[in-house]
Amino acid sequence: MTRISRRQFLERSGAALVSLALADRLTSWAWGQEPAVTVGAVYPLTGALARIGAAIRNAIELAVDIVNNPYPDLNLPLARTAGLPRLGGRRLRVVWGDSRGDPATGRAEAERLLEQERAVALIGSYQSAVTATASLAAEARGVPFLNPESSSPRLTERGFKWFFRTGPHDITFTRIMFDMVEDLRRRGHRISRVAILAEDSEFGATAAGVAKGFAQSRGYTVAAMELYTSPPSSLTAELLRIRAANPDFVIGANYLVDAVLITRTLKEMRWFPQGFMVHAGFTTVPDYLNTVGRDGYYFLARAPWALGIARRKPLVARVNELYRRKHGADMDEVAARAFTGMMTLADAINRAGSTAPASIQRALRETNIPGAQLIMPWQGVQFDDKGQNRHATGVMVQILEGEYKVVWPFDVAEAELVWPAPPWDRR
Repeated sequence: MTRISRRQFLERSGAALVSLALADRLTSWAWGQEPAVTVGAVYPLTGALARIGAAIRNAIELAVDIVNNPYPDLNLPLARTAGLPRLGGRRLRVVWGDSRGDPATGRAEAERLLEQERAVALIGSYQSAVTATASLAAEARGVPFLNPESSSPRLTERGFKWFFRTGPHDITFTRIMFDMVEDLRRRGHRISRVAILAEDSEFGATAAGVAKGFAQSRGYTVAAMELYTSPPSSLTAELLRIRAANPDFVIGANYLVDAVLITRTLKEMRWFPQGFMVHAGFTTVPDYLNTVGRDGYYFLARAPWALGIARRKPLVARVNELYRRKHGADMDEVAARAFTGMMTLADAINRAGSTAPASIQRALRETNIPGAQLIMPWQGVQFDDKGQNRHATGVMVQILEGEYKVVWPFDVAEAELVWPAPPWDRR
């Protein structure tokens, strides 16, 4: 047998890799195509949040399909063409990184997508704590990071130049909650005491602080404030202390697994406040209601989107139809946010006319997508100097008869808000 030296092996291996790369490029030319433009996506694809990660992936892949193929009946950016017109019709490609719900893993995956997959931009990462670390990797390398879903206000207060968020943050969401309560007070409801129950990561701790600040500034008594580490083994002690504080309503900032435990514990305690409203969209994720059933009725959630918007915005129904046809379920609000974020990023890459990060960054800063071209109930997407979409807002939804209904603002409600929620023995 002929032996080869290490140097010969490396030379031959390198030549083989070059040949493979050249063959791939020649194949693209033969088909009249340039290589696809690569975007990296960092999300929890395994672990406790895997089901939410799957819905996000489905939504992003639908957005990419709409960009890459003509959909002449959709009034969305890039829907009526095939590929990215200003880049010669090049297709969009998403490569995935699994954060497993862990901030350190999320950052490592972001670095891998940038360094090994050569992503020209990143999108992610649902959890605020993971978004914080993953976007740090992009910022350090001067690559745009588009965040559709995370709501911690601090994400856009870091002075980053490459970070952009399409969705609302918790200051906006908390204002919506208290505005709804103010409307209820004007209708004669006696509401003065609030309790806060939140997980203690970037998302929950920040949301709890914002809620406390709003309550105090508007003259409410903060009767109790409980923080816990997610996922919890029990929340009985925290909820017993909250019940003892006698709040009129509770504001929660919780993830899906926490929410199931909260619901079951409240039922075991045979207690429910006048209203229980939550920051995380767990109530609008189908897995929540599929798990707890009727016990989830009457919870309220702030949401930037709800399927009921389709009643006055036909584009929502059309996109949801495509999503349902592909995945066998309706979009939820997290999927809708991810879809909108991906469409926004694709629009910017196309307008940049280049895959150079600085060109994409400039295009993101110049983004001005009108509300008519969104499935969200917003006036548009336009970023301020901190990278926050200045038009992002939301509604309040309530679980009623197994469906997620818009109940506030009252002038766009599709169902009557139930307040106070009925006690357990009257459900």
